[in-house]
Amino acid sequence: MSDRKRVVIVGGGIIGTCSGLELAERGHEVILIDAEPDASSSTHGCSYGNAGMIVPSHFVPLAAPGMPMMGIRMLPNPESPFGFALSPSPRILTWALKFLTFCTDKHVSSSAEVLRDLNLRSRAKYLEYAKGWDTGSSFGLEPKGLLMICGDNHSFDHEASMALKARELGLKAEVLDPKALQALEPEIEIISAGGVHFQDDAHLTPARFMHAAKERIKALGGSIIKGKSVGFDGTNGKLQSVRLEDGTAVQGDEFVLATGSWSQDVGDTLGLKMPMLAGKGYGFTVPNPVQTPRYCSILVEARVAVTPMLDGVRFGGTMELGLPNSKINPKRIAGIRKSIPQFFPKFKEQDFQNLPIWHGLRPCSPDGLPYLGRTQMWSNLVVATGHAMMGMSLGPVSGELVAQVVTGEKPTVSLDKLHPERFQ
Repeated sequence: MSDRKRVVIVGGGIIGTCSGLELAERGHEVILIDAEPDASSSTHGCSYGNAGMIVPSHFVPLAAPGMPMMGIRMLPNPESPFGFALSPSPRILTWALKFLTFCTDKHVSSSAEVLRDLNLRSRAKYLEYAKGWDTGSSFGLEPKGLLMICGDNHSFDHEASMALKARELGLKAEVLDPKALQALEPEIEIISAGGVHFQDDAHLTPARFMHAAKERIKALGGSIIKGKSVGFDGTNGKLQSVRLEDGTAVQGDEFVLATGSWSQDVGDTLGLKMPMLAGKGYGFTVPNPVQTPRYCSILVEARVAVTPMLDGVRFGGTMELGLPNSKINPKRIAGIRKSIPQFFPKFKEQDFQNLPIWHGLRPCSPDGLPYLGRTQMWSNLVVATGHAMMGMSLGPVSGELVAQVVTGEKPTVSLDKLHPERFQ
């Protein structure tokens, strides 16, 4: 192609990888800089060990009414699914104050359509990948929906109201009493007050997808550099190169910033204000479970995600907000283990002992929406980060939108609410 560009992508997680994939598919020269030394394990890296869910049902952003009070109620319990690992700092205070201003019904209402559209487009892209790639291996895509499993009537009533809102948005959602819910899952015993089947959702095996996507990038002529970026070089509002720890300068025509929970730090070096906290999650995969569900599900009160994958059944949860760090909090993991038998009684806590523990950092913006689009400060920089719990779900559409911005195509989904300099 005559306008072929050399695009340097900083960040080798799901967002950076999908950006590289979509750009390579369009014939551009892709250089993906991946800071992870070895991300082949499902316990390593946020994009590899997550719950693997594609969730059009998640049209409510993290910043929503009730979230601050829920956090306060759960704060005294170290095993709760939501909490803070906060230390006093201007960065955390700034984020928290902004977050509070967005926890309104108005914000939720104004965000619902764009989150729906992003997730539905991403689901369509996953289906295209599954059908069109010649990778030699499946990434376990199952477009059969998601079950919200409720342990009590209060949660059931809330989820039923969410099903109604979903249908108003054009999504398919079926409210199920306990008998109907159990009928969908005849191979696993469930204790519940009922639930909702969000039929537009799907799931996959993240590590298999990441491996296949990176192999696809290389097959299309792209390259993947293992290394950590330490800065950018640029003048007059245009970037020239990314500097790596070993002193290498990687030059490009266009640059993509997809550095996840570290994006605020990287953005600061470029003069960009992108408030961000890391939402730490934990999980583990049971390779030979006593029972295997057919559907992915969320155990509502416990806020635990359950996903049948190609390598076993994965359980994951918690949202522990703070600055990026790799510390593992064993009490959060204990909370996940204790909650599962309350919904799936055939499982016992000892079934989850001695398993490798995954932890990942989800990049959380104060308004719960991604930072996505070209910056005004740097004419050849596109930002794609801040996807919170929906990174895996929104990977393909984010990659498509990055490629469309780089090539000047009309975006598939409006970027108006996602501008990376909206807090500038």
